Amino acid sequence: MKKYINTFAFMIVLGALSACGSSTSDRALSGAGIGAATGAAAGAITGGSVGGGALLGGAVGAAAGGLTKEEDVNLGKPVWR
Repeated sequence: MKKYINTFAFMIVLGALSACGSSTSDRALSGAGIGAATGAAAGAITGGSVGGGALLGGAVGAAAGGLTKEEDVNLGKPVWR
């Protein structure tokens, strides 16, 4: 049970970081990357599918990044800019 709580806490922290950048596309792209990494890690930790976790996490991260505004979460300029 503790493993799942740690995984959930890790996903919450990374989810908060899912939207950096000022444009919608920057935020969706960074959210997708962080979400995919989080989903893959969660899949590996829980014994589930790493690929499935990455796909699901990437989709959720892209949606979170694309639907939030810069005023909601602002982590500065993305690395690729």
